[in-house]
Amino acid sequence: MLFRPAAESELDRLLGCVVDEPVSWADPDRLRAFLADGHYRYDRIWVAERDGEILARAVWWGFPDSGPLALDCLYVDPSVPDRVELAADLLRHAHEAFGDRPAYHLFVPAGWRDQPAVTAAVAWRWEAGGRAGLTDELERLRYAWKPGAPVPEPTGRLEFRAEPDDEAFADAFRQAAEGSLDHHTRQALLVKDAAAVAREDLDDYLRMPGERSWWRLAYTPGGELAGFALPSANQAGPVVGYLGVLPAHRGRGYAAELLAEITRSHAGRGATRIAADTDAGNVPMARTFERAGYELFAVRLVLSPDPANP
Repeated sequence: MLFRPAAESELDRLLGCVVDEPVSWADPDRLRAFLADGHYRYDRIWVAERDGEILARAVWWGFPDSGPLALDCLYVDPSVPDRVELAADLLRHAHEAFGDRPAYHLFVPAGWRDQPAVTAAVAWRWEAGGRAGLTDELERLRYAWKPGAPVPEPTGRLEFRAEPDDEAFADAFRQAAEGSLDHHTRQALLVKDAAAVAREDLDDYLRMPGERSWWRLAYTPGGELAGFALPSANQAGPVVGYLGVLPAHRGRGYAAELLAEITRSHAGRGATRIAADTDAGNVPMARTFERAGYELFAVRLVLSPDPANP
């Protein structure tokens, strides 16, 4: 078996790798579009080939000028007797070349555990990822605000101010990391200090398609910084982005105020859909989305290296 990055000359062969299972994958339209804009690159698409036949394909997403950041698609031809081991081998070879093990993001319908075809498609991919060192499992709930959902009016409980200084947001991110219920933040803090985690998160949001001018810091009527709201966007359209309440101001319902500001911001620009994610274990944030009229429509499963056991 030959494991290697793909070549531009074999696009038609890559397009022939078709996932017919009910999970997210890099379908032909997505593959073409993301190769064109640089979010997919041939050196971030790896294949397993035998006798000139592609038996497995893995596709990683990243910013055009970055390394691979997330595994988007894992395909193994159904004729392969042991799909798990071939997929794991493919990931291991690519990881060695990358010098990193990017997380695997798999999108499934809400209520996926009650759908046998979905659970079967997830099971072999999850086992393969685990064998390749992706052992930290996370389930994120995907919500969407759509026309007909309320656009909240300002309550006056918080004052929202534009802030051009990135360092002000970096410091707010750092403070909000303390006691966060966000799994990514908690895992990152096992191996990095809060300032480093904040800087990495800030850099990621600065690289997203959303406008930096949309970001707001949130202050109490007494002038204390209480949190921040980052409306943003990805390739699919407007997203909630990131919101955080500083530790001294938690327990006062400010997360709902921050989400309301983000919703107003996007709706004021004519958004017809706003997407958002939160960890399944972050019950307070999930309830905040639901009270604000955001509807659960899907689940994102994330398989990552465990920072505590590199």
